[in-house]
Order: sequence, then structure tokens, then C-alpha cells
Amino acid sequence: MAIYQRGKNFYIDFRFKGKRIRECIGPSRKDAEKVIAKRKTEIIENKYLDIRKDPEPIKFHEFAKEYLEWGRVNHKPSSRVRELSNMRTLEVAFNNKNIHEITVWDIEKWKVKRKGEVKPSSVNRELATLKGMLNKAVEWGKLKESHTRKIKLLKGVEKRLRYLMPDEVQILISNCTDRLRPIVVVAVHTGMRKGEILSLRWDQVDFEKGIITLVDTKNDQRRYVPMDETVKSTLRDMSRNGEYVFPGIRKQGSHLLWVDKMFRKALEKSGIEDFKIHDLRHTFASNLVMSGKVDLMTVKELLGHKKLDMTLRYAHLAPNHKMRAVNVLDQVLSETHKVINLEEVRASQIER
Repeated sequence: MAIYQRGKNFYIDFRFKGKRIRECIGPSRKDAEKVIAKRKTEIIENKYLDIRKDPEPIKFHEFAKEYLEWGRVNHKPSSRVRELSNMRTLEVAFNNKNIHEITVWDIEKWKVKRKGEVKPSSVNRELATLKGMLNKAVEWGKLKESHTRKIKLLKGVEKRLRYLMPDEVQILISNCTDRLRPIVVVAVHTGMRKGEILSLRWDQVDFEKGIITLVDTKNDQRRYVPMDETVKSTLRDMSRNGEYVFPGIRKQGSHLLWVDKMFRKALEKSGIEDFKIHDLRHTFASNLVMSGKVDLMTVKELLGHKKLDMTLRYAHLAPNHKMRAVNVLDQVLSETHKVINLEEVRASQIER
């Protein structure tokens, strides 16, 4: 039996007759310790199943409200907006059902229907929201089992990879407004995400060490982003108006929230199509890889990826690294062959 913390709440985790059971106890670790001691006693006295009651039925839309309220505190703003949109779609399909009535067949039928309406990637995002919601229902004791664990995501969904070449970057920057230009420069030269840039504070920028320290990241892990001379000079030239590097326009003491409209106008002036602000991050990584001077592991660290799989999408941009690897092997085998031939020559000379 184990106790772990996720967010503000403590959970207990144990197995009973081969089945894994997790319970959300609350914000107190002492309460979690009491409950886990109680569960041990109940199992020893064969009373655990006798006193364990089935969860009370709860409608999909009612639990969706609870889940979204929890997400309002625990998820990032960008995730909450996406989650809210996904939930509106899910409520159309499952609104009249209790969450324990949702079967694998129900979800598969919905998945097939949605596949005919939207892109597979959209279906997968909606399914991810459904999975997250029902898994939380199990953790919170509102549901015995989530059938979404048996549902697979749609296959063949390729992640989007759109980037600009160096000359296109310069054209885009030249068409940015004074407010937008430093944001684009920082994005292209650091690979930081839009949210990380807009919420950046001056106390996170260390000009002496040439480092930007990111605390509130997508992976919830502290990340240190090196600044090149372009980023340093860009930030040094900016006027300081409060704690944020990019302060809000209307509300004093807040950071800039929306730059999408300004960005779209800059794209139109530059004649650049099918490009999003997040693609500036792809531009940073792609140009590093295409230079042939930076390996994928370094790119992974700079981007803050947890797994190398996420970085491997850029691997095809550096075909030369495979050629270099083969040439190294060729060189090793050739040298070995020369050594063997030399030894044969020496052996023949001794025999003579």
C-alpha cells in the first residue's frame, strides 16, 4: 500500500485480489495515513468488500462540471480552453447518460461518428478529454471502472511540422509591429512556447549568466533556456514597465494574453500561409537540426521534451547524420582491414 500526492490532494494506492484500487483522500497526508491503515484492517478482517458501496449514480453533465472546475485550478489556461471545447462535443453524445452507463460500445460508436465529421487528430483530443474525466471519476470514487482504458486512439495521425527557413524568418520579423517583434525573435531564437514567453517575468532573465529560467512549464519541470546575443540585445532594448517582460495592454500588473491577431497580420504582410505561432518553436528546432551542427539530444534538452520520441519528428531533417555514422563504420572496418593485411605481410617476411 502506498500514499502519493498529486496536485493538492493525497491518494492511497493498493491492490486487492489482483485489482488495483486508488482513492482520493484530500489535502491531508494524515487523513490518507488513517484511511490506508483502516483499509489494511478491513482486508485482514475480510470486511473490505462488505462495507464498500457502489458509487452513487451521477449524470455525465453533472460530473463534467466537477471535472472542469477541478481543471480550472489544476490545468493551464491553454489546456482549459481546449478541454472546454472538447467537453461541449462530448456532452452532446453522453449528456443523458450516467457516467457508469457509458460502455465501450457507446464510445466506439461515438468515435466512428466523429471520425466522419472532423479530423482524426480532433477525435483523439476529444477522446483524451473523455479518458481524463472518467479516470478522475475512478480516482474520486465516483466510478468503479473507466472503460476508456480499453479504447484506442485513432492511428495514422501525424503531428504537424511546419517551419520557416532563415530568409522567411527575417521577412516575418520585418513585418511585425514593435510590440510583436521581440516576441517572435525570442520564440525563434529560444524555442520557448507562446505561454512561456508571454508570462515571462524580468526576474527570470539573467543577463549575466545568459539564462532564462522557466518555472511554470508544460511538463511542470524547471527549465533553463540559454540566450544568444540576439535575444540578449532584444530584451535589453525593451523598456521595463512592471514585473512582466511583455505587460498586458488593458489590465495593469498582468502579462500580455493575446497576440494571435497581430501575428496573423504579420503573416499576411509577409505572404506566409498555413503557419501558427507555435510553429516558431518548430522553426527553432528545425533550423538547428538542419545546420548539421546540433544533435537531437541537445535539441531535446533545449525544447524541454520529456521523451526523445517527441524530438525525433525532426530527425528526417538531418539525413547527413546517418551518412556520417555509416562513414565512421566504413573507416573503422577499413583500418581493421589494413591492420590485418600488415600482420600478414610481417608474417610472410618472418617465414622467409
